[in-house]
Amino acid sequence: MRWIALFKDSPEMMEHRKLYSKEHVEYVREHVSEILIGGGLKHNPDDAFVGGLWILNVESKARAKELVENDPYFNPKYRTYKLLAWGKILEDVSVTL
Repeated sequence: MRWIALFKDSPEMMEHRKLYSKEHVEYVREHVSEILIGGGLKHNPDDAFVGGLWILNVESKARAKELVENDPYFNPKYRTYKLLAWGKILEDVSVTL
């Protein structure tokens, strides 16, 4: 089942990112079979991060929530998120970014 995690960061999250960047990357790499793609979001390329996006392929919404909340980047004081079920318009087309 595919889900997206859409993250919204407070300005204070930038410091949290600096502190936990290495652990976050290791965590995502550890779960690459479920966290298919992810990255930070900015209003413009040179701006600070304002959030992030993951595309997940997991067995349940509960598993998606578990992955999000166990990520070293996750701190509810600095980051909120939404989980949304995600469908793909062209199911027969593979995409590589």
